[in-house]
Amino acid sequence: MNSAHVYGQSVPPIPFLDLKVQYQGMAAEIHAALDEVLHNTAFVLGPAVQKFEQAFAAYCGAKHCVGLNSGTSALHVALLCLGVGAGDEVIVPAMSFIATAWPVLYVGARPAFVDIDPRRYTLDPTGLAAAITKRTKAILPVHLYGQCADMDPILRLANQHGLPVIEDAAQAHGATYRDRRAGALGRIACFSFYPGKNLGAYGEGGAIVTDDADLADLARQLRDHGQKTRYVHERLGFNYRMEGLQGAVLDVKLRHLDAWNAGRRQVAARYDELLADTDVVTPAPCADGDHVYHIYAIRCEARDELKAVLQECGIGTNLHYPIPIHLQKPFAPFGYGPGRFPVAEELGRTELSLPMYAELTPEQIERVVAVVRQARGDGRRSAAR
Repeated sequence: MNSAHVYGQSVPPIPFLDLKVQYQGMAAEIHAALDEVLHNTAFVLGPAVQKFEQAFAAYCGAKHCVGLNSGTSALHVALLCLGVGAGDEVIVPAMSFIATAWPVLYVGARPAFVDIDPRRYTLDPTGLAAAITKRTKAILPVHLYGQCADMDPILRLANQHGLPVIEDAAQAHGATYRDRRAGALGRIACFSFYPGKNLGAYGEGGAIVTDDADLADLARQLRDHGQKTRYVHERLGFNYRMEGLQGAVLDVKLRHLDAWNAGRRQVAARYDELLADTDVVTPAPCADGDHVYHIYAIRCEARDELKAVLQECGIGTNLHYPIPIHLQKPFAPFGYGPGRFPVAEELGRTELSLPMYAELTPEQIERVVAVVRQARGDGRRSAAR
């Protein structure tokens, strides 16, 4: 590990995410689970994936889980299961990772973007009604950064119009909203298990979670070349199957998820405390649920300059996400120009993600904050949050 120089001293860098330290805490469990798959040679789907599907469905408080090869595939399959296609519209928040919106294009539909709430950074329910048209086929809120969207008003409006709600829960494993877990709030939910997620595989992975047995059965067919019976292909399908090794890893890691999320909340609380009197805006967890801090997103002016200083001091950071989806080139044909969604655009301009993982030490957190203070001139908060 290379060293950085801070205040004239050589210190180890602080990575944005440290999966090595996570692995070291459970290496024996991981190797035992992988060995079992290697011995039974069930490398695609198989017992390890089935075991994880059952455990994750129960964890989310849902009846069914269908393991897939990525979160993007999960969203694609979810839209297909709900019959979304050419000429339809799907309501999507303007701020998310672009994979939220890709599958809308995959099925030939049109994304109808809505701005985000300035506190939660999730789809703003107050802008939802105006976005619903006779072509709207589904609503796709995102639980961004680890906090659930304000789902009750979204679900009420969806029910009034007879629209299904698809949760994009790719960043919210274990998050809750009014005592319900992400994944059990809409008609269908989609998860990513990309390695950096709160619950991450050792490669790509995803899942659909639902209470609807027919949707789950259709999703299983779509992920496996459209077949319900081997070599009998009843519909257009895809090779979206989860690998056995990933199912084994996820089954082990699921047992640690609640402890990791609790650790993340402790890290966030310490950041909040140490940054309370600075001029950066810290995340605002809402009282109606548990934030799981997939991302600890601060906001500040001169964000890029702060990022550069932290990098010089050996501290990893990231940007989530500097260009909102509606301003990305592939979505230009839909006519959403700059200024259309000001809250999302402001977040893209000012957001900076600090290191966040359960194993961050108090000393590491204090060092990150010390550099932030130095870079900001130890600035005290003067503007309203």
